[in-house]
Amino acid sequence: MIRFASMLSGILLGVLVAGCATTGGGQDKVVYHINEGVAQASNGLRNINNHLEVNPSARIVVVSHALGVDFLMQGAKDKNGNKYEDLVEQLKNRGVRFDVCEITLKNRRLTKDQFIADATYVPSGVAEITRLQQKDGFAYLKP
Repeated sequence: MIRFASMLSGILLGVLVAGCATTGGGQDKVVYHINEGVAQASNGLRNINNHLEVNPSARIVVVSHALGVDFLMQGAKDKNGNKYEDLVEQLKNRGVRFDVCEITLKNRRLTKDQFIADATYVPSGVAEITRLQQKDGFAYLKP
């Protein structure tokens, strides 16, 4: 009986591994956590662009809070003077979602009309990251 159970376990493991190899393990689902400001945002946006070059079907959500929301504000530019809005729009057109924490807005006395049109809003950035990881199976990356 023990031999049969051992053999059955091996067969099931082989089927699971073969299934993952065939499907590539499923669609990438990744949440990028941005909370440190525009330098971190620049790194994150570059990582996201690279990610989508390798896997165009990846489902990516950027959750920003604290100083991390700054790159999504109207007129925000990187250190070279490039507008973040242009790159955000390109990435949004490729399916990336950009979430802004409403608690940050309240604490920093910011309003939604100060942000680019491609931004979406969540009640809490940290809670949204947790939900995406636990309930929706997203991997977590912090550039």
